[in-house]
Amino acid sequence: MIAVLGLVVGIVLGLVLRPDVPLALDPYLPIAVVAALDAVFGGLRAYLDGIFDDKVFVISFVSNVVIASGIVFLGDKLGVGGQLSTGVIVVLGIRIFSNVAAIRRHLFHA
Repeated sequence: MIAVLGLVVGIVLGLVLRPDVPLALDPYLPIAVVAALDAVFGGLRAYLDGIFDDKVFVISFVSNVVIASGIVFLGDKLGVGGQLSTGVIVVLGIRIFSNVAAIRRHLFHA
């Protein structure tokens, strides 16, 4: 519940304060957001399954963002940033949809 509340507070603060993203970090922001969403939905799934651990959630959240951004950074340095960005988005998207499906099954028993 704290993670969802933190997500809502972060979204509201972002909408109110409208922070500027430096151009150098611009390609990494969508990847970081998708990686963070993967951790949030994974945490929600774990909570509903009764196995949520706040330490695991925080480590998963930070490591997802760092690793996904690192892969895209490495791709940019190798000249294949677009392809690796697409790959990261596809993999994390599959994980997000898998977690959402498990949450749906848990909530609606369908």
